[in-house]
Order: sequence, then C-alpha cells, then structure tokens
Amino acid sequence: MKKGGAVYILTNHGNSTIYTGVTSNIVKRLYEHRTGTFRQIFTSRYALNKLVYYEVFLRIEDVIAKEKQIKAGSRLKKENLILSINPDWQDLSKEVGVE
Repeated sequence: MKKGGAVYILTNHGNSTIYTGVTSNIVKRLYEHRTGTFRQIFTSRYALNKLVYYEVFLRIEDVIAKEKQIKAGSRLKKENLILSINPDWQDLSKEVGVE
C-alpha cells in the first residue's frame, strides 16, 4: 500500500479566495503556508492560511483524484463542499494539530 495524504482547501480572512491542495503531511504543509516558507506562491500572495476543508485518504491516488474533482468544480461547488462540513467557515487547523 502506498502512503496516503489529505486534500485541503484554504481561504483568506474574508473567504474571498479559495485554494485547493494535496499533501502527504498536512501539519507540515499548513505550517509552510502560515509561515510563508514559499513566498512567491499563490497562497502567500493572497494570504490563504485558513483551513476550511480537509479530507484524509489512505492512498495518495485517492487524494489526487479528489483534488482533481474539487478543482474541476465551480466556485459554488467548492463552497457547498466546505459548507457540508464547516457551515461557519471556521479555521479547522486545530483539528489537525496546528495552532
């Protein structure tokens, strides 16, 4: 069995911009987003560091398939996905162990 991971959605303070990503280590990746480790990337430019959705999978292939499905959808579909688990668009970082 191959290593799993997570698909996640980040937004900014005003929830105006959405970013979908995948990672094999969500704690490390959120830390990188929050500290601006990679300053020239989209998430840094738009201050996207609020975790509003994540889903963990046992197989990386499933993670990538879910990411493609999310990215292929409209903004409304992404919002509905977020609302299905996080109706108040709260930061879910604590759930994954990030303060």
